Amino acid sequence: MTASQTGDALARARQAIATHTRLVPDFPEPGIQFKDLTPVLADPEGLAAVTAALAEAAGDADLVAGIDARGFLLGGAIALHLGVGVVAVRKAGKLPPPVHAERYDLEYGSACLEIPADGVSLAGRRVFVVDDVLATGGTLNAAIALLSAAGARVDAAAVVMEIEGLPGREAVRTAHPDLVLTGLTTG
Repeated sequence: MTASQTGDALARARQAIATHTRLVPDFPEPGIQFKDLTPVLADPEGLAAVTAALAEAAGDADLVAGIDARGFLLGGAIALHLGVGVVAVRKAGKLPPPVHAERYDLEYGSACLEIPADGVSLAGRRVFVVDDVLATGGTLNAAIALLSAAGARVDAAAVVMEIEGLPGREAVRTAHPDLVLTGLTTG
């Protein structure tokens, strides 16, 4: 893609996000303005625009890792766009053993992510990590640490939306200073 085409893909994605994102007040807690990207992904043009823009950030990845749960949708679409495979980074307890696991803190408590320990070889593979939203950085950092511990090389990650006023980008930059992090929009 040329720089102009890349810019067009990003502009189309940003327009789709602005048009279709649903704002939900007081969810999951009072005072939180939840930005629901489900309508963006349900719109065929929105999904295509977001997928194309995120795929541009993947570089030379040979596998896409989508973080539970909307990251699965994005990861699968990006992998198809790039002609590579996809692996799901799951919440704890959703995969059969054996698994690799990573515990982490997030804005509402703590959680654990898992990936298969058997069946998918990650050693030496260039893995692009994708998620829907970057808030505090805990989930993205945990996914990157998990994949890296399994032998993957994670050089790039992307999110659809970064939440303004939260330290996600800085937390990821501090934990993974060489990572190329792309956010399509802020909100």
